[in-house]
This record gives sequence, structure tokens and C-alpha cells, in this order.
Amino acid sequence: MSDIKILSLGGVREDGKNMYVVEVNQSLYILDCGLIYPPDDMLGIDFMIPDFTYLIEHQDQIAGIFLTHEHADAIGAVPYLLREISVPVFGTELTINLVKQECRKRGVRQFKDFYVITEDNEIEFDDVTVKFFKTTHTVPDSIGISLVTDEGSIVYTGDFKFDMTVSDAYQTDFQKLNEIASDGVLALLSESKQATSYFENEPENQVEQALIGEIRKAEGRVILASVGSNILRIQQAINAAYALKRHIFASGSDVENMIDAAIRYNKLTIPSKDLFKPLDELNQYEDSEVIILETGDTGEPLSALRKMSTGQYGDLRIQQGDLIILLTTPNAGMETEVARTKDDVYRAGGHTIDLFGSLHTSGHATPKDLQMMIRMMQPEYVFPVSGEFRQMHAHSQLAEAAGIPSDHIYLLDRGDVVQYKDHNMSLLSSVPATNTLIDGSGVGDIGNVVLKDRRILSEDGIFVVIVTISRSEGKILAGPEIISRGFIFMKQSDDIIAESQSLVRKIVENQLNDQKHFDWTKLKNAIRDDLSRYLYKETQRRPMVLPVIEEASHRRKKHNFMKG
Repeated sequence: MSDIKILSLGGVREDGKNMYVVEVNQSLYILDCGLIYPPDDMLGIDFMIPDFTYLIEHQDQIAGIFLTHEHADAIGAVPYLLREISVPVFGTELTINLVKQECRKRGVRQFKDFYVITEDNEIEFDDVTVKFFKTTHTVPDSIGISLVTDEGSIVYTGDFKFDMTVSDAYQTDFQKLNEIASDGVLALLSESKQATSYFENEPENQVEQALIGEIRKAEGRVILASVGSNILRIQQAINAAYALKRHIFASGSDVENMIDAAIRYNKLTIPSKDLFKPLDELNQYEDSEVIILETGDTGEPLSALRKMSTGQYGDLRIQQGDLIILLTTPNAGMETEVARTKDDVYRAGGHTIDLFGSLHTSGHATPKDLQMMIRMMQPEYVFPVSGEFRQMHAHSQLAEAAGIPSDHIYLLDRGDVVQYKDHNMSLLSSVPATNTLIDGSGVGDIGNVVLKDRRILSEDGIFVVIVTISRSEGKILAGPEIISRGFIFMKQSDDIIAESQSLVRKIVENQLNDQKHFDWTKLKNAIRDDLSRYLYKETQRRPMVLPVIEEASHRRKKHNFMKG
């Protein structure tokens, strides 16, 4: 009888950073290792990754990292984990190739323990057999993972949906799902991102026909805006261009890298060698022959479209008559950005079509798909994962409606540990699972204090006071001098500047007059506190007040006397 624990280091109650750990008799199996992009108020932070403390402490017990697909929310943190520990990494061909690219980009070049698997492979460990099954997502080579134990299988779906119209490269392996279910499923870890959707996904063949229809009506250039990692959309763009005898001009480093990798491993079908053309040949073709595939340099095309609208994107800019088709379904937090982008496009003379405004499709499981997965797997326990809490909660209600008892559904928080022992699942204590912040080359060196300072600087600016003193003479030698950035316009704030200088002068003189109790920290804190109160009283704003106190060093002058 196995002792089984399930814990989440990310991917629950948040949109990204998927990372789940299954422990079977002291052996750890890591399912995905992704990142998440930060909210706007986390100024300067590039992205966030899971806290690896638990894994580092138990690295000798790790059997491997098992990856479901090649999106950043599933693989983006792998290079950072491999900096800390050396364990095998398993994934399908395209996934492993892109992980290797990320490792090289992040300076992890010596690690070689990568293993390419297919959905037909089975990997046997001491107490677990790891099996895989094909799933339908927006990239080929997407898989789910099943850990077969003597208590039943623990199944992790990864990102998935059900669509009978996709090509063989994207088809779900229903036979394998049925085989896994027939052997008994103890726990199902299933994604939740579209659990709150009111609409079912449109079949992908209808999406492609709708795209072809919109491009056919266009008289000028067509710009297709998509995330670079959505290979299914790129394939549909290729098919549309070929059907309508247009050439594709790819813009954005992400799409170029993705297309190169997908072509190399036969994950994209290119019906004609002349279909793709380099951007520097764009002006050699009639507008009616052109499709520009734009992904942006970070996989997000909206910022690139805005730059193209305002002439800030090199020689590539939106012109009169351009049709921009948005192939990306934006999340709710991007509605304002989408509206601004569309406005800029229209100002530049183009017009936009949101292809999914009426089609309602995504790469994730809708409520019907989620219940279908539960019905097929017939798990004893369900763990809604990979989504924000409202989505996980909706998923739990769907599971209950599908026949799963409410006390067999677990809505994990980050770090929660659930144990299955003696035929019973129970919640134990938690492990460290905070966000690790990535800022440039810095990993985890940015904390709440730094973020708070950045937020203050962005909102109310900085107010610097510079004073030079002589403690030996007990007086101010220079200043106070005021430097302000992002707070007030100095030339129109003479009264505030003068009063601030007077206030600082009094504080410094009082400290200098009490030489026995003079304290540098006390002096700076007094300036900071009193000046902050005064500035808030006058302006209702709280800039960062930074006192700079310098002490002049006086050396005795040497006198040379000439002998007479």
C-alpha cells in the first residue's frame, strides 16, 4: 500500500505558473514547471516562478520533471529550477526543443539530462509507472500525464479541450483515456481556465473557414495578430494564405523561433516553399498579396500593433486600408489595452476584426469538456487546478454535478499538501510556496520593500534633500538643496521649496546644537518624517523623501616658513 501526497507549488488560484508535485513512497514526480506574468502594479518585474525551497530540500527524492506542453505557463521556470538541482526532464519532441532554447537563453548550458518521449512511452520507476496521453490544445505534442500507483492512477490533464475537427497532430487519444480509466483513477488534476465560460468552443475547422472568409473580403494588406506560441493559429494562417494565394511575412522574434522549431520537427505543414517571404521584400508585392503575421517580441501582439500604428516599429507600419484580424482571445484584464490598440489602428487608417468576438473559442476546456473528462475518468477525487479561484470553484461545482461528492473535491492553495493514506484523503500542513520574482538577471532578490519603493516613485515621485555639515564647527556649510523628480514642478513651487529648506535647516541645527546626543540615523529619520508630513499637508501626496547628509572633512593647512 503506497503513501501518496499531492501538493501544488503554483498554478492554483492564479492564471499560470503551473507546478504540481506527486509524492509516492518518498519519490517526487514534478508535473510542469511554469511561470506567470505579473500584474501591472509589480513594477519592473518580468515574471514570477514557483518557490523551489521544498524541491531543493528533497532533491535526492525527485524522479523527474514531466512536461505537458511548450507554453510558458508549463515550461518557463524549468531553467531556473535546473540552476538549483539536476534532475531528468521528460517531454515531447517540440516541448524539449523549446525548453533547451529557454535554458540556453537563461545561461543553463551544461545540463544534458533531457528525454524525448511520445504518448506511447511508459516509464517505470520503483512504485510508479508514468504513462502519457495525447490531448488537444493550441500546440501539437500536447500531452496529459498519468502516474500509475497500486492505489490507482493520478491523472494530470495539462491544458486540453475536446474537438473532433482538428487534424491528427492535435487529436485527443480517447482510447488511451479509456484504458487509463478502466484501470482505476484515484485522483484527477484537471485544468480550470474556462470553467466559468458561458459558451462552448467552436470547432477549429469553422474557425479556419471564418478566417479565410474574412481575408477573402479584404482588398488590401491583412495583418494577423496572434500570440507566438499558438501554433494551431499559425497553421490556420498558413492554410488561409495558401488558399487565397497570399504570401506570409512573419514579424516578431517569437513567431520566427516557433515556426523554425515547428518546421524542423514537422509540427507545421507548409504547402508551398514560396509561401513565406522575408520582411525586407514586403514592398515588392501588391497589398492584395500580403499577409503579415505579427506576434510581438514577447508573444503579445497588442503592443506591437500600437507601435505599428504610431510609426515606432521600424519600417513596418499600419497604412490606409489595412485589415487587422485579432487571433488572440484577450483575458478580462486586457480589455482596456485592446480598446486602445483598436483606436490607434483606426487613427492610422486601418480597421480591426476580432475573429473570436462571435466565434467564442479557446484552447481550454469548457464546462462541458470538464464534465466529459470527469465522466470518462470516473476519479475518486477531483482537484481543480490551473486557474484563478473563481474558475476552480466553478470547476468544483461542475464536478459535484457530475457525481463527485463535495468532500472528494479539493480546492488547493499554493503549498497545500494532501495525503492519501489508509484509503482516505486528508489535508495536511503546507510547504513554502511564495512567488519568486524575476527582474532581469535577478532571481528572488526583489522583495516587498523594493516593490513598495517602486510604486511610490511611480505614483508620487522623489524629493531629495542634500545638506553638508561640519560637526566640529557645529554648523551647516551648504544647503539644504532640494532636488525633486515626478513630484512637483520646481519653478512653480517656490513657497514649498523655501519652507522645506527652512524646516530641514531647523532640524539639522537642533541636532548640531546637541553634540552629546548627535545620531546620524535619528537626524535622517527626523528629516524624512517631518518633511513627509509637511509635503502631504501641502500637496496630499507622499513622495519618497531621501535625505543626503554629508560631513565635510577639514584638514589643517600646512604652512611653510622661509628662514631669513
